[in-house]
Amino acid sequence: MPAFLPEDFVIPSLVAGQRFQIRPLTVHDVVKDYDAVVGSMDALRDRFGPEWGWPAPQFTFEQALIDVAWLQKEGQLRRSFSYAVTTPDEERQLGRIHVAPSDEPDADAVVVFWVRSDQDDPTLEKEMEEFVREWVVTSWPFETVRFPGRELR
Repeated sequence: MPAFLPEDFVIPSLVAGQRFQIRPLTVHDVVKDYDAVVGSMDALRDRFGPEWGWPAPQFTFEQALIDVAWLQKEGQLRRSFSYAVTTPDEERQLGRIHVAPSDEPDADAVVVFWVRSDQDDPTLEKEMEEFVREWVVTSWPFETVRFPGRELR
């Protein structure tokens, strides 16, 4: 199986938008990440549950810690990459972004992202989607990317 990314590719580490920043997810994010997941449980289940079974109905803080640690390790191994989307001051986690190899032969990568559903600004999701799509094109070496649950209409 070919490598997901060229060995010399430098993984993006910090990207700042006007109202948010994106940086690699680590175990130090687990409290804010868990809060973001729990605050968005129904929306996340609607979007990801059928395909991935996440988050489980009994999603616990311990499970969140295991998940976040696993996602951090996957990034260290260069197998997939998960990012916390936070407010510029990092006081609140607004969502997550995952960049992973595609299981489908018609794409190099899959990018999955979400914005917490309990945040106050309905325009943030659209702004983040535009930002993420541009970021993937300009900062990653993929030719074809799928965005499950967000295919352009």
